[in-house]
Amino acid sequence: MHLAIDHPTRADVRALLDEHLHDMHATSAPESVHALDHSSLAAPGVTLWSAREDGTLLGIGALKDLGGRHGEIKSMRTATLSRGRGVAAAMLHHLLTEATARGWDRVSLETGTQDYFAPARRLYARHGFVECSPFGDYVLDPSSVFMSRRLDLSGPAPTDPAPG
Repeated sequence: MHLAIDHPTRADVRALLDEHLHDMHATSAPESVHALDHSSLAAPGVTLWSAREDGTLLGIGALKDLGGRHGEIKSMRTATLSRGRGVAAAMLHHLLTEATARGWDRVSLETGTQDYFAPARRLYARHGFVECSPFGDYVLDPSSVFMSRRLDLSGPAPTDPAPG
């Protein structure tokens, strides 16, 4: 699996983002959909990575710089045919390593409260994220769970997760 910076307008990335946005709107109230669209993912301060194997897109993830050594994980998505292969864990490890390299001391995220988002919440909890108050421009929302993780800049980068 190869992870590299990518662009949200690349055809296969755009298709996966369209699927992601469709699912977010299908599972959450409109005011509770915080997924970034293609143009927002191309904005300054946002970096998107893809995970690929032999050129095939397996998944995506992005970091948004919130300022003050704080970043946000955005648009984590694994392609349907790649689920269960450790793509999300590998992408999360990559994003945490990159956040540490950028000198950030905290990474946060927003995900849903619905059952659909339970696997994501479990993934983040397994990687040291804990629930927190709304951050950045977010406000309390019964459909949102806010999670955050401190990054230890004095110690080693997060360890590589086992696949699966």
